[in-house]
Amino acid sequence: MTSDSALSPFGRLLRRWRGVRGVSQLALATGAGTSTRHLSFLETGRAQPSREMVLRLAHALDVPLRERNALLGAAGFAAIYRESGLDAPGMRALVRMIEFTLARFEPFPAFLLDRCFRVLRANGAALKALGGFASAAPVWREKPLNLLRITLHPDGLRPHIVNFAEVAASMLARLERAVAAGGDDPELAALERELRELPGLPTTSELPVAIEPVMPL
Repeated sequence: MTSDSALSPFGRLLRRWRGVRGVSQLALATGAGTSTRHLSFLETGRAQPSREMVLRLAHALDVPLRERNALLGAAGFAAIYRESGLDAPGMRALVRMIEFTLARFEPFPAFLLDRCFRVLRANGAALKALGGFASAAPVWREKPLNLLRITLHPDGLRPHIVNFAEVAASMLARLERAVAAGGDDPELAALERELRELPGLPTTSELPVAIEPVMPL
């Protein structure tokens, strides 16, 4: 097998994503509609992918759109996926839909989170729920608040959660899967490292194998 250092930039990224997803060359070639020989040549740099092939491989590997731009760049193509903030003019219709959905959850708390579990939007019930526990601790002064951090941190919601061990195990398992699905997302990886260093949290061996759709709190 060719060492990673000998691969082309695109080949290194492609091989890493195959490893993240646990997919063989045969399985990926079948999913992307190409041959294992051609896929091997793409990884080693003996062949250059077309833009269509990059996108087919990324789709077959379920690569996040942000990382598909990185794959395109490594292959010499321009990025095609745009990241827009919620305050961008083109996002107004989507924001109205999100706010309508959050309002329909009343009187139950509801949050809109980004990929790193930061609170981007919250309904009135959610703001009241958090406001009842907020303090002057630094974890509460972060803007935007990080829902994982304020739940797991000793200065956050932790002292007030009766079933904290269960909640922490479920949240850490979700974070662990998000890190694995994100591939090389430095922000998510840094968040996981930071939270893992907090005292009194479950170890990896204690995390649930399956994540339930509902988590009592």
